[in-house]
Amino acid sequence: MATTNTKDQNAAIGLEGGTLIATSRRARLAEFWYYFRQNRGAVIGLAVFVIIVAIAVLAPLIAPHGPSLQNRGAFLLPPVWEDGGRWEFVLGTDAVGRDILSRLIYGARFSLFIGVVVVSLAVTVGIFVGLMAGYFRGAVDTAVMRMMDIILAFPSLLLALVLVAILGPGLTNAMIAIALVQQPHYVRLTRAAVMAEKGRDYVTAARVAGAGNLRLMFKTILPNCTAPLIVQAALSFSTAILDAAALGFLGMGAQPPTPEWGTMLAEAREFILRAWWVVTFPGIAILVTVLAINLMGDGLRDALDPKLKRS
Repeated sequence: MATTNTKDQNAAIGLEGGTLIATSRRARLAEFWYYFRQNRGAVIGLAVFVIIVAIAVLAPLIAPHGPSLQNRGAFLLPPVWEDGGRWEFVLGTDAVGRDILSRLIYGARFSLFIGVVVVSLAVTVGIFVGLMAGYFRGAVDTAVMRMMDIILAFPSLLLALVLVAILGPGLTNAMIAIALVQQPHYVRLTRAAVMAEKGRDYVTAARVAGAGNLRLMFKTILPNCTAPLIVQAALSFSTAILDAAALGFLGMGAQPPTPEWGTMLAEAREFILRAWWVVTFPGIAILVTVLAINLMGDGLRDALDPKLKRS
């Protein structure tokens, strides 16, 4: 009977602990959303970004034409509101008769994919390297930070261009190059945060309790360093899209006929003066996407950084 009562008490304690953890998480989420929605621009950016993601996911269903389908007799048609425009091609067509609206819709897929892959690579490698440098210090820290300083000494786009020239043109190599260029920002942020947290009482207590280096780094210190990294990841997402578009425009990123926005701009260069729509709409797509992500980043900074929270 005593054993049964003990089990019941342990189960009740476990249930109560789980409930408290869930309540604490809900409270943190509610606090985060409260501060995030104080920034109206961030909320608008979030709404626009969600719409762009939905468009990218539903591209095969909502695109009126295939992204590479060439329509004979429909070369350089203007948008529907101009003379000569047709409702079949709402935003007009390019020099080979491809529907610009459909290519923009499919291009959202490529841009978001680029942002996710680049940020994932940069965050993973940058956090690991920065964690090692900030925790062990000494020769490891010196070697890592001098390497990061060398990378940061070059203009990011120029360095990415050189790396792509070495690896070879293509979307995959462009993403690798952009991730390598962005990595030093995560290394420096992680290193600074680890150095600030390493001397705190909870880390000392965990070390006294017998926690090893790996547990201290990844279980104890790293979870308390995520706020600035999340903000940096949001801002790097937009930078990755811009850099990929720039490489595509220079012919070193995605290759035709891929409907990537930078590549679309590159293909339309010779028609700028007589067919404004082939350049304007991809540029607007890049502008709106990057602006929405940057506004979201500002909101994340306000919500995650206690020093910026308004009373």
